[in-house]
Amino acid sequence: MADEQTAAETATPDSGTPDSTAVRTALWRALHVLVDAPPPVFEDEIGLRLAAPDEGWRSRPDMDPRATSGFRASIVARARFIEDLVTELVDRVDGVDGVDSQVSQYVLLGAGLDTFAQRRPELASRLRVFEVDQPGPQAWKRQRLVECGYGVPDWLRLVPVDFEADQSWWQGLVTAGFEPKRPAIVASTGVSMYLSKDATAATLRQLATLAPGSTVAMTFLLPEELVDEADREGLRMSEKGARASGTPFVSFYRPPEILAMARDAGFRDARHVSGSSLAERYFTGRSDGLRPSTGEDLLLATT
Repeated sequence: MADEQTAAETATPDSGTPDSTAVRTALWRALHVLVDAPPPVFEDEIGLRLAAPDEGWRSRPDMDPRATSGFRASIVARARFIEDLVTELVDRVDGVDGVDSQVSQYVLLGAGLDTFAQRRPELASRLRVFEVDQPGPQAWKRQRLVECGYGVPDWLRLVPVDFEADQSWWQGLVTAGFEPKRPAIVASTGVSMYLSKDATAATLRQLATLAPGSTVAMTFLLPEELVDEADREGLRMSEKGARASGTPFVSFYRPPEILAMARDAGFRDARHVSGSSLAERYFTGRSDGLRPSTGEDLLLATT
């Protein structure tokens, strides 16, 4: 997709500014509230406030309301699904195999400009929330949270991990106070396409060691032949833009493949959540006809 970025957005991950993908995601979430028919599927304008883009941000080609509607809807659909899942798991009181499975920890791998902690403090404060990201962007986010008056409460842990230097994100989590023996929910959205399949398999093996009753939600991109014909050109343009920005898409998965990876990693259960099922769940009957584009699905795995 064509893109017009500010200087801050084109900076490298260690430069102390958010990357372009994180900013674009935040702006699309806000744009959904601003231009799509009510009620919003997901309401988030805090990311826009944190990003503080130039005044003309809505005139950027990648913010065109009509041309980007499917991408925008996909972003808000996955955000709504993850947040509904967190709410459900936090309120769950039953056990798994006799073990208390009520979730008390929430990990966001590649957190970007996620704003769960700021939008839902009544729910987030019942958890210990860990946001894992590159050191530069995360330092920037910490500063913006303070500048915007949100601060960083004790239950929110910002975990800087230099993935390019092969730092251990797991060790970073534990150092930040994560308790591996307590159930957790882990969300990884918009990340797997940038990682090799070996790296994703290694991540799944580590996550499969989480305490019983833990849940992992991970998005993944489908190969082009499984994407609806109408959405294939958009996928090609996204790939082109990712290559141009130095972060190419390297991995695509057929659903049976990623389910097998999760089971081989050691998860007790794994299931596929299609983007089309989210479209039916959250977008049926809308007056504006807004629907997510196809191409990104979810893996939902439990220990």
